[in-house]
Amino acid sequence: MTGSWGDVRLAVAADQAAVERLVHDAYEPWIDVVGMRPLPMEADYGALIGAGRVHVMGEGIDGLIVLVPEDGVLLVDNVAVRPGLHGRGIGRRLLAYAEHEAARLGLPALRLYTNVKMASNIALYTRLGYVETGRVGIEGRSAVMMRKELAT
Repeated sequence: MTGSWGDVRLAVAADQAAVERLVHDAYEPWIDVVGMRPLPMEADYGALIGAGRVHVMGEGIDGLIVLVPEDGVLLVDNVAVRPGLHGRGIGRRLLAYAEHEAARLGLPALRLYTNVKMASNIALYTRLGYVETGRVGIEGRSAVMMRKELAT
């Protein structure tokens, strides 16, 4: 998927409160499903923004993606979309942006993890070409590890 990324930019310090609110609003419905706060709700967004890891979409920050370059892969650490905007392709567009960033960085694959109880997210990632590579425990949570190889 290609596209113009003009409405995706790196978050700046002034965005921190809006980023934290979006993450809270996006993940709060999952607390009952997972049985605890999802890991993205525990992240230090000040540090992530300072490290240039948080990319936001839209004037009012309609969505965000946290990307962390690793050895040979780009980690999609978090994707969040404003709840009232679900179903409009924002999450898919952010994941396409991640593919663009991986290619720009010369990384041949993306990886991500999601809670095993987040079935709708697992289904979306599978439709987008991610494959399950394993299951692990992370801070008391069960996670599905997924990976997508990029075409070269």
